Amino acid sequence: MFRTFDIFLIVIMTVAATITYSIKHKAEGVLEDVHKLDAEIKLEKDTIDLLKADWALATQPNRLARLADTFKGDLKLQLTDSNQIIRPKELPMMKADVGLADAEAAGLAPDARKTDEVVRSAPARNDTAKASIPTPMSKPDSIKTGSVKH
Repeated sequence: MFRTFDIFLIVIMTVAATITYSIKHKAEGVLEDVHKLDAEIKLEKDTIDLLKADWALATQPNRLARLADTFKGDLKLQLTDSNQIIRPKELPMMKADVGLADAEAAGLAPDARKTDEVVRSAPARNDTAKASIPTPMSKPDSIKTGSVKH
């Protein structure tokens, strides 16, 4: 009986040692992967820092002015006039806003963006606008008003 119990304990100890060793081996493999990923992350961060520094160097106003002067004949660059710069409010209206502006000018409900019926019944400002701008009534399936977010 004593020998059987000893052999049983030896087998249990061997199995436990094997399981412990396999777990340790897997943990070391995972630790190696973590160290590799840390090295890759550090390399990427260093690369990003280098690219940011390179971008800052490349976009320096003095450098750009020198390049513009050097290649003035090839590029034919001209100074921008102050009247060429506009604000977003000064841009032409979008197609969806044309019907909305007409509806608001006619004094219709302020929720004209929500319904197509209000926009369809809105009168055009003049005959030339009616001919040059497609209205939702001309192609009701292709133009949906209120689809453009401001």
